[in-house]
Amino acid sequence: MSQQPTRRRFINWFLGTSLGAMAASVLYPVSRYISPPDIPEAATDRVVAARDGELKPNAGKIFRFGSLPGLLVRSADGSYKAFSATCTHLNCTVQYRDDTRQIWCACHNGTYDLTGKNLSGPPPRPLEEYTVNVANGEVVVSRT
Repeated sequence: MSQQPTRRRFINWFLGTSLGAMAASVLYPVSRYISPPDIPEAATDRVVAARDGELKPNAGKIFRFGSLPGLLVRSADGSYKAFSATCTHLNCTVQYRDDTRQIWCACHNGTYDLTGKNLSGPPPRPLEEYTVNVANGEVVVSRT
């Protein structure tokens, strides 16, 4: 007994594959959201954060240190300091405030001084401090 292609069989096949494709298009993004792929952190121990003279005294700049943000601060006396720009409370990005001369986390109003020490708010630990060297017109930040 040979099976003749019929309109009913074609419609059943078409609806079945369409339903399968729709389910895959919904489930795949959901599964990628629930279980994101592992992205290895770049093995960066040293980065050029700025050109020398790019920052005015009493100013700060966010830069990329591997896959994480870093904060470069040029203090009022012209010296450079660098810290991890990730707040130790809930991993928000911190910034330098020139009016208070402190590092500030906008998420929960946490503050740090220019040694990275937590002064007020909910941050439980100091910021990680990096080593800063100026060479050949570049401000180089490295882990110690």
